[in-house]
Amino acid sequence: MDEKAYWIGFNKIRGIGYVRTMKLLDFFGNLKLAWNATETSLLEAGLPARLIKDFLSVRDTIDLEKDFAGIQSKGINILTIRDSAYPQKLLSIEQPPPVIYLKGSLKESDESSVAIVGTRNPTAYGRQVTQELSQFLAANGITVVSGLARGIDSVAHTSALNVGGRTIAVLGNGVDVVYPPEHRQLSERIVEQGALISDYFPGTPPDGVNFPPRNRIISGLSLASVIIEAGEKSGALITAEFAATQGREVFSVPGPIYGPRSKGTNRLIRDGALPL
Repeated sequence: MDEKAYWIGFNKIRGIGYVRTMKLLDFFGNLKLAWNATETSLLEAGLPARLIKDFLSVRDTIDLEKDFAGIQSKGINILTIRDSAYPQKLLSIEQPPPVIYLKGSLKESDESSVAIVGTRNPTAYGRQVTQELSQFLAANGITVVSGLARGIDSVAHTSALNVGGRTIAVLGNGVDVVYPPEHRQLSERIVEQGALISDYFPGTPPDGVNFPPRNRIISGLSLASVIIEAGEKSGALITAEFAATQGREVFSVPGPIYGPRSKGTNRLIRDGALPL
């Protein structure tokens, strides 16, 4: 069986992320041995007893060969942190996802990427800024990264595509699940001129708890993150926080002091983000 099947298996186990995957690799040398290990060996590898109990209870219910074949049949590529094709920018963050699923293609030029994110309900001003910035970057060989959400994200992706540029969408669900559903055509265009990426197992439905963690991938893939419009509790601010933690530049577009969609972006500037 392909070694990646075992990476997929552990990706399905809640509680096993980068740190514990690395512990397993350090102890066993590969994930095939870790998958078939005894409870005693897993304890020696450093996994907590409760997690081991959960793992052993579901291990035999997972058909690795079937999962691997199913993913391949959908035209989904699997990249692990051990693959040379794994994005180098993402690999450099503190805890990169051990496995990412990919529809489309990644190119070496995608290492020069900028994230553009913002509110799902932008003003005309926000749309205009997003369109002009995305088109300018894409036309000059910079890949635009965003989250395929309604609003700023979709404008960023579409604008990059319209000038023949590349764009990457990072999803909070499986790459074979279209969300929001009205973005099916946009998703298909992105696959042709970039990639859909997720660290969630294919078939995973959209869930509110999935979206904040995926923002670390949006910022992790990018040289810088630009926040166009964001309210005080916008998810785009989470992307800015991740970018700052990862040592990446954070740019924020100033807006009207009375505008609710500018409260988050103006606060970012107050806190040290570069005004764009």
